[in-house]
Amino acid sequence: MRRLLILILAIALPFYFLLKSVEVNTFNMDLYLKSFERNNTIHISGRSMEELEGITKTLLNYLREGLDGQVLSPYFNNREISHMEDVQYLFEYGFMLKKISLLLSIIAIGTLLLRYGKRSLGLAFFYGPFIWHGLFTLLFILSLLDFNRYFTYFHLIFFDNDLWLLNPKTDLLIQMLPENFFISIFSRIVLLFLLLLSIIQIIGYILMKKGNDYDRRFI
Repeated sequence: MRRLLILILAIALPFYFLLKSVEVNTFNMDLYLKSFERNNTIHISGRSMEELEGITKTLLNYLREGLDGQVLSPYFNNREISHMEDVQYLFEYGFMLKKISLLLSIIAIGTLLLRYGKRSLGLAFFYGPFIWHGLFTLLFILSLLDFNRYFTYFHLIFFDNDLWLLNPKTDLLIQMLPENFFISIFSRIVLLFLLLLSIIQIIGYILMKKGNDYDRRFI
């Protein structure tokens, strides 16, 4: 039972923080505005900064609130809207999985703490994130070497169509969100995620050191 709880926590809690990191960065309006300035989006799209900000707010509300695709029709063509509908499904599943992983984490934390003590909880916190650290550090390095390849792999895995292949000369969506934007936001997601994992491990180390004799009997 103890090992199962530790395994559940080692998977569910980091997964929750991964999805939370995605959410925090995806819905950070400042990232988009800075990207528009950095990537000369005003010139490329022919839209003012005020227009781009308004469109971005609509786009993010569409994803967060699960709005109908018609709210995007004043700005995007049918192909872009169809792709965003696919993206919206991913976010819906992501929000659901985030809640489930949080619930599992709370149950595992509470049970470990009550039945086995602080040291057992500390063990889960400290050792659980290591595989996530290795996986996402490797993924981060690979993305720096050839982001486009792994960005393509991502779309091939999560989408069953080619609607994500847009024309930067005519499609506003890709003009607003070019590859440079995704490189930047992906880096922020990974770095925030790894930072959160490190915080979990620090807490885990402290709990292990404070564990009492009762805790040690279950090691």
